[in-house]
Amino acid sequence: MKTNELKKGTEVKLRNGWKAELMDNMKGNTRIAKVYGTFTECGSIYSHDIISAIVDGKLITVEHTDAQLRLKKQTDMFF
Repeated sequence: MKTNELKKGTEVKLRNGWKAELMDNMKGNTRIAKVYGTFTECGSIYSHDIISAIVDGKLITVEHTDAQLRLKKQTDMFF
């Protein structure tokens, strides 16, 4: 499943280990999500940080688009 196919309300696991709930139906490099980390916050996340999603009760690994992978490569230079 591609990250662009994930719908509003889908629970996802992020690269840093935190869980989140998608709050939009958008496509592209960023999504709006409610992130359950140290604190629960709502805001933008990078689509390339989504590693898996719970769909129909099953944990599914997500695939990223070429544009998302290019952005990940660019942002990885900062960390």
